[in-house]
Amino acid sequence: MLNDVMKHFNIVKEFRQAGYFETEQLKKLMDDIKFSIQKGKIIAISGIVGCGKTTALEYFQKALAKDKEVIVSKSLSIDKKRVTVPALTVALFLDLSIKKAGSSEIKIPTHPEKRIRKLQKIIRNKNKPVVLFIDEAHDLHSNTLKGLKRLFETVNMDGGCLSILLAGHPKLKNDLERPVFEEIGSRADVFTMEGIGSNKREYIEWIINRCTKAGVKIDSILTDEAIDLLADKLLTPLQVGHYLTRSLEEAYKIGVKPVTEDIANSVIARDINDIEPTLVRHGYNTRNLAEILNVKPSIIRSFIKGKLSSNQAQDIQEEMLLVGIPI
Repeated sequence: MLNDVMKHFNIVKEFRQAGYFETEQLKKLMDDIKFSIQKGKIIAISGIVGCGKTTALEYFQKALAKDKEVIVSKSLSIDKKRVTVPALTVALFLDLSIKKAGSSEIKIPTHPEKRIRKLQKIIRNKNKPVVLFIDEAHDLHSNTLKGLKRLFETVNMDGGCLSILLAGHPKLKNDLERPVFEEIGSRADVFTMEGIGSNKREYIEWIINRCTKAGVKIDSILTDEAIDLLADKLLTPLQVGHYLTRSLEEAYKIGVKPVTEDIANSVIARDINDIEPTLVRHGYNTRNLAEILNVKPSIIRSFIKGKLSSNQAQDIQEEMLLVGIPI
């Protein structure tokens, strides 16, 4: 957000710095996930792009580390499409091993058998549940998912307690329910993160209060009608932060304060809920959708552009619903 805009509306920090907004659904979700972690499970959390998964998981990881009942490890690998089980095993070693005095590095066995045996011993000796967090898990290769399942079983059969928490787009949840992933999906506790859900108006008011100077009234920034419009048209914290920023910048540009309903409406993309952005929010692109539905990518592109016959389009929609894509 532009500095002049922030000063004009008495905003002291960017909306993305507001912090963690906890709803009752999120609170219960985190309690359920913690229970699964303590039991040593494969856990999958799915939510659409921008629903607040990363922020919630960061908050959850800190809470787990603070209460010291669970040991947290996480993969920092960026390219999840290419990440392998050995790389994820290294993440566990780095987070769980203790450096020897005078040593600057943690020694990780290069031989696969020795590496797994040492990891088994480390986790077993912790005498606490260990959880490995993997974000953007919808991009993991199927072989990596299968390898994680074997790693999970190998550690837990030896007396350790390892949980693997996979977080990603709804594609992750849908993939785990497909027959080809039955080996993993049947063993996983799968949760859906709704984000702010029905609390969108409360979230808008909360984020403004968190990011403005003390004593600033919301009605000096947004009219009630503007808040209602944003709450009605937007789905996620990501969208709220983006379009709230654009609304404030537009209002500042034309010299209006507070932001009106018309200004807020003028900056929201007209195609915000069209088929293509909806598919992207759920983790699907033309290529992977064509693969799942067993059709040519050109068919998917024609469907998105509305160029299929009504019968063809209906067939595609029905196939999408069968695999869990709400179009």
